[in-house]
Amino acid sequence: MKLAFIIDQLDSIKTSKDSSFAMICEAVSRNHQIHILYQHDIALISNIVKGFSRSLTLTDTTHQDGYWYSTKSTSTTPLHEFDAVLMRKDPPFDLEYIYSTYLLELAETQGALIINSPRGIRDHNEKLAITKFPQLITPTLVTSQAHLIREFLNSYQDIILKPLDGMGGASIFRVHSADHNVNVIIETLTHYGTRTIMVQRFIPEIAQGDKRILMIAGKAVPYALARIPKPGETRGNLAAGGIGKIQPLSARDQEIAELLGPQLAKHGLLLVGLDVIGDYLTEINVTSPTGMQEITQQTGFNVAGMMLDAIEDRIRQRNDHNKNTQY
Repeated sequence: MKLAFIIDQLDSIKTSKDSSFAMICEAVSRNHQIHILYQHDIALISNIVKGFSRSLTLTDTTHQDGYWYSTKSTSTTPLHEFDAVLMRKDPPFDLEYIYSTYLLELAETQGALIINSPRGIRDHNEKLAITKFPQLITPTLVTSQAHLIREFLNSYQDIILKPLDGMGGASIFRVHSADHNVNVIIETLTHYGTRTIMVQRFIPEIAQGDKRILMIAGKAVPYALARIPKPGETRGNLAAGGIGKIQPLSARDQEIAELLGPQLAKHGLLLVGLDVIGDYLTEINVTSPTGMQEITQQTGFNVAGMMLDAIEDRIRQRNDHNKNTQY
């Protein structure tokens, strides 16, 4: 099969933990052809969505980052000529990202299989999407108004403030009712009341880890990556210095996964990362969820293999549907 990956610059990929790298290696082991595109390589030309792609060959995956691949010269290919196109570009989810989803959605109408669904990505802000499941979340406020945030703080005394477009724990603040910096934090995050943010009651169970649960085709990987905050931190994100520890899913984790799985899959979200702290859902990651390699390294469970099984199954379903509609 011919698979295209829309990802960040190849030299920036950390091969020891990157999930796209794990999927590429698994795909190569199954003799699939790999093609690489960057976000700016997608274009509408003569009413056809095309990509300026480079075929990729693995050289030696034990080499240090930046020396694990070789690519051939760029070729122009309509996206619908690939068996599947995986959108794995990291945030920021800015206007350029949104424009890419529009082009990818048009490519779908021309016969391309895009994973995850461009509309599904666009419709599921990774912070706001949890509000569709109020029974699973801690008390939450979404606003740009300072007085509402102060009222929320007065009610819960210990809260978390975070931007709606951040990743990796960036610009997340924990605020106590006695904090003398409350006003400046609110002003900074809301840009003086012009930018909407999310405010949540602090969840003490963060000390036991911010759990990443990977969902593939609506089913949960049986292990979670618990990201334990370093001493003095309230953020478990690995990018913020958290330590990854693998653990089996709890009964509550399973309950959350079973409730969300079918609904997310219905929106064309084949790979999703749920973030859970204690018993509460905190994020639904749909752009480029990671965590595959950590789970595989500590348990032996082949997460990338589960993902490639799902991709191959989706391709077969589409091909069978196309054959049936021709008769």
